[in-house]
Amino acid sequence: MSEQLKFIVEQLNKEPFKKNFNLVMFDSLEPIQLLQILNDVLAEIDPKQSIDIREEMPEQTVKRMTSLLGMLKYKLQDNMSDSFQQGLVTGSKSVIHPILYWLLQRVPDLKKRAYLARFLVKLEVPAEFLHDDIVSDTYHQYEELVEGFKMYHKECEQLRTSGFSTAEIRRDISAMEEEKDQLIKRVERLKKRVESVSNHQWMLKQARQLRMEKEREESLAQQKQQQKNQLFQAEQRVLRSQQQLKEMRQSAADANPESLTRRLEEEIKINTYMVTEKLPKELESLRRTVQYLQKVASEPAMGQANIRELEDRVKNVDSQINLLIEKKMLRNDPIDDKLTLYRQQASIISRKKESKAEELQEAREALATAEKEMKQRHSQSSPEEEVIRGDELKRLVAKLRSKGTAYKKKRQELSELNAEYGVLQRTEEILRQKHEAVQEKLQAVEDEKGISGYSNTQEELERVSAIKTELDEKKGRTLDDMSEMVKRLNSLIVEKKSALAPIIKELRSLRQRREELSQEYGEKKTQYESCAAGLESNRSQLEQEVKALREEMAQKENQYHYINSMSEVKILRSCCSNGYRNLFSFSFLFLREVIQIKMLSKLREEQKMVKENHSANMEQMKMWRDLEQLMECKARCFIKAQNQGSVGHVIQDEAKDMLVL
Repeated sequence: MSEQLKFIVEQLNKEPFKKNFNLVMFDSLEPIQLLQILNDVLAEIDPKQSIDIREEMPEQTVKRMTSLLGMLKYKLQDNMSDSFQQGLVTGSKSVIHPILYWLLQRVPDLKKRAYLARFLVKLEVPAEFLHDDIVSDTYHQYEELVEGFKMYHKECEQLRTSGFSTAEIRRDISAMEEEKDQLIKRVERLKKRVESVSNHQWMLKQARQLRMEKEREESLAQQKQQQKNQLFQAEQRVLRSQQQLKEMRQSAADANPESLTRRLEEEIKINTYMVTEKLPKELESLRRTVQYLQKVASEPAMGQANIRELEDRVKNVDSQINLLIEKKMLRNDPIDDKLTLYRQQASIISRKKESKAEELQEAREALATAEKEMKQRHSQSSPEEEVIRGDELKRLVAKLRSKGTAYKKKRQELSELNAEYGVLQRTEEILRQKHEAVQEKLQAVEDEKGISGYSNTQEELERVSAIKTELDEKKGRTLDDMSEMVKRLNSLIVEKKSALAPIIKELRSLRQRREELSQEYGEKKTQYESCAAGLESNRSQLEQEVKALREEMAQKENQYHYINSMSEVKILRSCCSNGYRNLFSFSFLFLREVIQIKMLSKLREEQKMVKENHSANMEQMKMWRDLEQLMECKARCFIKAQNQGSVGHVIQDEAKDMLVL
């Protein structure tokens, strides 16, 4: 929320608002002031909104703002839809702050949308007024003007985004004017040169005629090329017209009223089947699919337990379906058994009919898309373009012929199937009538003999016995299959056990070996840790001793240098007391002192280098000593472990450290 307020305050402090707010001031504004700021932002987007809200009724203000926000596609939150208008009336921060944040994020886009909405939002005219001719014509003109505005606006946007600018055009115009001035100057210079030549007027006239003839030659070549293109297009049109004439003659050869009526009847039958049977089924299936998907989307996410429960429910339903099928087989009517053949044929024919209808629908869709593409190409192509070459036209004609023959074959097959379907329907009706008559006669005879229902019970018993034999055979086959499967599984288990026996034995020995090695590793690890701890303590003691000795050595060196320098000073003083007598001895002492100073400076530099590298060298030396001790310890442990199996221990003395195993 704080980021939102920061963004709103930053945008209001910029152009064109210039409010000079801070977060505290903006947060402490009154509701009427918040509404006025919102109105100012809306006025920046749409200048019609620039009014003082104190001079307007609250209901009108809310209505005006909600209509503008709806036009700008402002989406309300679900939990604020009820209290939105009330929040606008009262100037609630929870309502106005999100609106300001949304508006200030996209001011340029919303300006454009508000500008377009003034011309593109259509007026709602009631349907009863549109029956009037004048109102209808005016409304159509209004719609045409709206479409024209859309087109002009798109062209304007394309020009704005195409990269051209007035500054560039002005620069181009100025460059062209400069070139024009240069050309005028060059022409004047050439005229001055030509005036000195004799017969220059006649030569200029000839050059002008030559230029005109060249231009005429170029225009004639263009006209010739255009005439060639037009001739080729005319030849193509003639070929197409001839082909169409040939096809029309072929189609008119058998174009009698009977064939036309037959075709129309077939098309009517196909269309009625598509409208009454196929399309409603597809629509119903799509609706069921949509309902199922909506139901799935509305339900919460399912876990593994829910999925298992649904699978168990599906299994139970499948078992119930199987039981119902078995009961239906036991209760089947003999008439239905005799009509199963015809029902199967009818179902096969209906499936074929559905497949052919689907193929017909696909062919119609392909034809519609091809016609649409052809219209687009005709609208896009200019009259000067080459339409179709000869070879392409031949291939297209051959392709169309093959498609036409295939369509005729499919249509003939469909008509044959329809005829066969009608014959089968009529046959089914006749057989049903005959069967009903025979059943009535048989029932009358049974009633006369006093054995009514005998035939039905006999057929029922035969069917039940046949079903029982089939079930027994199935049970026997399933039992044989299960016994064979059990034998095969037992044999596989025995084979796998025999194959895994040596591997299991080896694995047991390896496990024992692993336990022994892990125990030995633990013991060696404890020995190593105790030895390392002892060595580490000795090393720390030795380091402390070395440090103390080095400090003592530095103190002794300082004392030595101090005493030596004091003795030299005394000698020099005694020499100075002798005067000039010992001048030679002074020069000799001076040279010796200079040499000693140089040697001391060199020694100090070496001492400095040693001090700088002392820590690294000592650490490296310590690491090497530790490594050497560790390797010696490991070697002794290895040798002793081969000879004896006793546990080792470390003995520390003042003089040395010993690892005894």
